[in-house]
Amino acid sequence: MDNYNTTIELKATAEKTYKAIAHQIPLWWSELFIGESAKMGDIFTVRFGDHIHKTIRIKEAIPHSRVIWSVEDSLIAIPELKNQTEWIGTTVVWEMEQKENSSLLQLTHVGLNPAVECYTICSGGWNQFIGSLKLFLETGTGAPYKN
Repeated sequence: MDNYNTTIELKATAEKTYKAIAHQIPLWWSELFIGESAKMGDIFTVRFGDHIHKTIRIKEAIPHSRVIWSVEDSLIAIPELKNQTEWIGTTVVWEMEQKENSSLLQLTHVGLNPAVECYTICSGGWNQFIGSLKLFLETGTGAPYKN
């Protein structure tokens, strides 16, 4: 099964991209952020209102290259989903590659594939927040979830 995967080119360095993923999550994903996200073993939770949250452990953090998140807890409490905890046990892999005047960012969400009930909703969410990350990196202002 094909996992959710997207690659974008950024007018930003791999170093700046890594910093945004490891240290600046509230500026592009969700302002409702608690915890630490910078080094291996750190745990953070992001919320999207009262009914959606994800708790993530940092499994790998290689500066300017790769960050791997392991989803330890998740709830997507929306009526159209029967299985509201599908993210638990999935892995989010961020890979950065420096180019001459830009960088490439590849996001792979291992376990989020078309067989998963929330695939359409969740892949749409990733597309939205990858857009926010790109905006943040290229303009200094992202479009994170705000309460």
